[in-house]
Parts: sequence; C-alpha cells; structure tokens
Amino acid sequence: MATNSEVMVGNLFSNIPVLTLGELFEDVIVTDFTRIQRIVSRGQSSPEGFWYDQPENELVVIIQGKGVLEFDNGDRLEMDVGDFAAIPAHRKHRVAWTDPDTETIWLAIFY
Repeated sequence: MATNSEVMVGNLFSNIPVLTLGELFEDVIVTDFTRIQRIVSRGQSSPEGFWYDQPENELVVIIQGKGVLEFDNGDRLEMDVGDFAAIPAHRKHRVAWTDPDTETIWLAIFY
C-alpha cells in the first residue's frame, strides 16, 4: 500500500506470493470499528474440526477464484467471483474448499 497525500492506494491483485502450505491474511485497513483484510488461498481449507467463531460481523466477497464455506449446522455455500456472504458475529464457519488451480482472493470486512 502506498500513501498519496492523505489517500491510501493499492491493488488487491498485486504482490501475491506463491502459496505452498498456508493462506495469506493481510490487513488492508484497520480502524477502531472496522477491519478490511485480503485473504489469498490456493487449495487451502480450514483444518478438520476447526471453526471460525469471531466476535465481529463479517462480510466476505470473492474477487477472484472459487471457494466453499461450511457452517456448523451443515449448510455449505459455494462461492464464485462476485459472490458475498454476510456472516453474523459468532456464527461458526470454516473454509471447506478453495480452488487448487488458481488463487482465490477473498475480501473480508469485519465490522
């Protein structure tokens, strides 16, 4: 990210490393009430039995690639480019699958 005067600028598609084992979690903006994060996956999924149980609401959008979210009640949400999900705080969820052939770029907004 660069700063141009008081304006922060960047590109969500730049500086994507070659991923091997883990996903990339990178904060884009953090304030007292909001956190915006870029997440890059390539074939990764949450460990078996692991659930995200976050204290904030989360809006997650796929801006490249594909992924599947799974919820603790067994619901699954297949997501493609442009799809989003608004997940309430403490709604247990996990990443069940991401495309192993290309990077999946998620934009997660915690509020």
